[in-house]
Amino acid sequence: MITFAGVMMIMVGAFHIFAGLVALFERTFYLSTPNYLITVNTTTWGWIHIALGVIVLLAGIALLTGQEWARVVAVVLAVLSAIANFTFIPYYPIWSLTIIALDTFVIWALVSHGNEYKATD
Repeated sequence: MITFAGVMMIMVGAFHIFAGLVALFERTFYLSTPNYLITVNTTTWGWIHIALGVIVLLAGIALLTGQEWARVVAVVLAVLSAIANFTFIPYYPIWSLTIIALDTFVIWALVSHGNEYKATD
């Protein structure tokens, strides 16, 4: 299950990077709602997604290589990813809910199957 979580983290990181690039280069792609609690322009969302995506992707690689610290970092990053996508729901609902579901699977895999984790030298 740790391998599953690592692969999912890499996928989620790549999805974040993809969403960020779309926000930067195709500014009219995402829906904007005027009465939402958190109003951020799409350029800012693009940079947030790119930064988070790179960090999540690197954490996924660290999980696959057996780094001891990677499990805790991956859970924290999956939670942050879910929160970021929760606030991104008004801009692209289906995408955000899909990423939140993947983040939930990552958290479940790491928390419930963490005893299977063996660090490599």
